[in-house]
Amino acid sequence: MAMPGLGGLGRNFGLLWAANSVSTLGDGVVAAAAPLLVASVSDDPVLVGLAVFVQQLPWLLFSLVSGVVIDRLDKQRLIVAVDLLRGGLTALLAVTVWSGDASIPVIYAIAFLLGTGETLAENAAATMVPAVVAPDALPSANSRLHGSYFVLNKFAGRPLGAALFVVAAALPFGVDASSFVASALLVAMMRGVRSGAPAPAGGADEGQRPSVRADIAVGVRWLWQEPTIRTMALALCLMNVTLTSGFSIMVLYARDRLGIGDIGFGLLLSASAVGGVFGAMWAPRLQSRFRAATLLRVGLIIETCTHVGLALSSLAWVSAAVLVAFGVHSSVFAGVETTIRQRRVPEALRGRVQSVFMMLAIGGNALGALLGGPLARWRGVTAPFWFAAAAMAVVTALAWAPFGRNLASGPAGPHLAEVGA
Repeated sequence: MAMPGLGGLGRNFGLLWAANSVSTLGDGVVAAAAPLLVASVSDDPVLVGLAVFVQQLPWLLFSLVSGVVIDRLDKQRLIVAVDLLRGGLTALLAVTVWSGDASIPVIYAIAFLLGTGETLAENAAATMVPAVVAPDALPSANSRLHGSYFVLNKFAGRPLGAALFVVAAALPFGVDASSFVASALLVAMMRGVRSGAPAPAGGADEGQRPSVRADIAVGVRWLWQEPTIRTMALALCLMNVTLTSGFSIMVLYARDRLGIGDIGFGLLLSASAVGGVFGAMWAPRLQSRFRAATLLRVGLIIETCTHVGLALSSLAWVSAAVLVAFGVHSSVFAGVETTIRQRRVPEALRGRVQSVFMMLAIGGNALGALLGGPLARWRGVTAPFWFAAAAMAVVTALAWAPFGRNLASGPAGPHLAEVGA
């Protein structure tokens, strides 16, 4: 039975979309409140940037193992359990903030544990989309997911998070804890989802499975032998290194360069959501009219120009306009690469390939967060953006030809047997 307004995408997708929307609103609230919390404890740009690194570090350490777990367990139950645990951790952070005990080590420890849970929940949720939506409906489904991310996470959640932090520093973290619980309940309501563990791969006897290392190797080999997915993964890794090098110290950029306060910082973060909403609306139509390579190449140019614009700007409205354009690009780029990946990866390998892909993509965020603080301390708050602009020019030059060769229409990736599954 289709839910109203979902365009025939179905009840299960509606529940998954609702769970994602509730959770992403909470994430947006904390995305603004967390750097404000760290900045209230320390003015050191390195410590501010490291907070992002600590939260992203589990993607480098555990993402590959998480992919194996996702392919072996029931994804629906896994998401419910992890979201409940993340809700408890966030509630604990809210209590420590309320009691005045939220030191840098406490914030880092909880951020690390939340990031670890994210490697399971986010990867599992991404692999469930093609299980509840037909292949030809994936662009529409992904545009809804990305649209709700920009509306609720960036446009609504981040200004709300900054405002709640001003009212009471613990309040945004309590809101996020509630969002995890609500998300878990919505996912638990889904029925008849193909989210259980597949049979052991490679012809193993009933009840027997390859080792975790062997399962990880299958996912890595599949991604590396599929040029389309490999090209996108490597490009996104480098793009995220450059992006997060600047965005990890955005709270200091807003305060010291643009001269805006906590509320203004939240509004600045929400600027890209305006463009993101339009990007999500346009993405399915653009994918039907233009080649994927064309859309991704244009995205490389826009991202490079984003860093130049932020480095040059000293006015809040100019920086906001730059972030609006970045939001359009980000939403379209994400919709294109997600749809390609969902269509090409075999169902039995979705968790593992997704985990390798995200380890590279979000691992780039972690590495970028290590660079932003030292660059800002060395040459000021615009230095990370100048670094990002120069690095993105190199990425654009390196990825231009491979995007044209590998992202044109072509066959799906290797079968399981070809990668030794």
